[in-house]
Amino acid sequence: MRATGAGFEQRASVELERAGLKPLARNYTTRHGELDLVMLDRDTVVFVEVRYRVRAGHGNALASVTRGKQDKLIRTAQLWLAAHPQHAQRSCRFDVVSYDGPAASACMQWVRGAFEAD
Repeated sequence: MRATGAGFEQRASVELERAGLKPLARNYTTRHGELDLVMLDRDTVVFVEVRYRVRAGHGNALASVTRGKQDKLIRTAQLWLAAHPQHAQRSCRFDVVSYDGPAASACMQWVRGAFEAD
């Protein structure tokens, strides 16, 4: 399962770079959680959660980013910013890149500003 996730993270990274974003970090992990991708969109730091679901029985991939997951991402993003003070004053946003369906033909959906830190 981890290899599948890594494959979709790679696909997302390629698409986001094609759209002009610059990679800053990948799989940044703390005891609070993990950031799949950290990218720079002009002067904005973008924390990207990549999700994949084969079936939508429990909701699609986008719906799997629950409030609890968002809270973990926000906390981990705060730790990333503290560890990278050169980016601490930049504006930030949380994007979700989701893939649904069979891996070979999964459709990508990129939601910019999917949620905000309160």
